[in-house]
Amino acid sequence: MENKVIITVVGKDTVGIIARICTYLAENGVNVLDITQTIVQGFFNMMMIVDINASTRSFGELQNDLEKLGNEIGVQVKAQKEAIFDEMHRI
Repeated sequence: MENKVIITVVGKDTVGIIARICTYLAENGVNVLDITQTIVQGFFNMMMIVDINASTRSFGELQNDLEKLGNEIGVQVKAQKEAIFDEMHRI
């Protein structure tokens, strides 16, 4: 069973944002299922759907690590379980 998580990354565009996030995910057994990213007037926006079923880290650890990584590279990174994300964005 997939354990899907939505990861959002927002901030000023700089070189290496995708590489740093994806490297962290790969090193921790997180599988990227889908990814979209755009840059609008110098601002970077990325949304990823990932499967954490085989992750070596708990969901809480991933959330904290990604937030810290975002601070290091100057972007805001948020991770939410898919079910919670769906409920929050329900019309």
